[in-house]
Amino acid sequence: MSYWRSAQVKSKKLKGKSEGVSLLAFSLFALAVATLSGCALFAPKEEVQLKKATVEELTALLSQQKATIRTMKGLFSAKVRGGIIPIASRVEGSLYYRRPNAMRLRGFTAVGGELFEFVQGEDQFKLRLPTMGRVLSGSPSDMSEMGKLARPFQLSVWAMGGLLGTGTIAKNEMVTLVEEGDRYRLEVFGPSSSGAQFMRRRLWFERQTLHVVQEDRLTESGAVEATIQYEDFRAIGEAEAVSSAGDKQLVRPFKILLEDGKGQGSVQVTFHEMIPNLPLSAADLAQASLQ
Repeated sequence: MSYWRSAQVKSKKLKGKSEGVSLLAFSLFALAVATLSGCALFAPKEEVQLKKATVEELTALLSQQKATIRTMKGLFSAKVRGGIIPIASRVEGSLYYRRPNAMRLRGFTAVGGELFEFVQGEDQFKLRLPTMGRVLSGSPSDMSEMGKLARPFQLSVWAMGGLLGTGTIAKNEMVTLVEEGDRYRLEVFGPSSSGAQFMRRRLWFERQTLHVVQEDRLTESGAVEATIQYEDFRAIGEAEAVSSAGDKQLVRPFKILLEDGKGQGSVQVTFHEMIPNLPLSAADLAQASLQ
């Protein structure tokens, strides 16, 4: 046998052995992956601990959330869909709040141009829209009668209620509790314009944390006027500085999704910063503009 023919035979044998080793290694690797995958597939899942709560405890929790917030300053961005806010589709904004209901919302374009200023205090509000040359004012209860311009700000006040803890149960309201798997649904009833009781709101509590993760606002006819979802809960303060309710941390949602039940659109609000319980000046809240 010549040198080159001998070399070719040896090369083929070595190649065959190499392929056999590679095939064996691949088979062992595939078997190991399948075994590990099977273990992961059939491994027992960690049991989710769901908290138990009564209607009285959830009602008290809403009151405690309100008590922990004396003031709030925040910066946010908003994405608007469907023309619910006719002046812009993207808004950069600021929030100022002081208990019980003094609030100031300001909105700007990305380059700093003022889009709106909404001021509320006691039983009055004022809405200024510089780009449209319009000013609306009156009682918050009248906002639903003021048309499309006032509508998004009425919804915004409701949405901020979940952030600020102002959605407590009023003295003239009654509540019932329904368990829905990993959520509790708190149904809030109050008197209608005729004096009859109707369901005003539905609140959903996520049972791992007892955070309010969704709220429906209802009309007297039972139609959904607005759906508000709360997400991305984060700690914004320590209890010794901001709370006497015994909680270790003050936690609030940094993302709010607002869907208009009348089909006028939706708003997604994302907070970049929240600072609770620092002193606010009269200029911050602009309450003098309500006089």
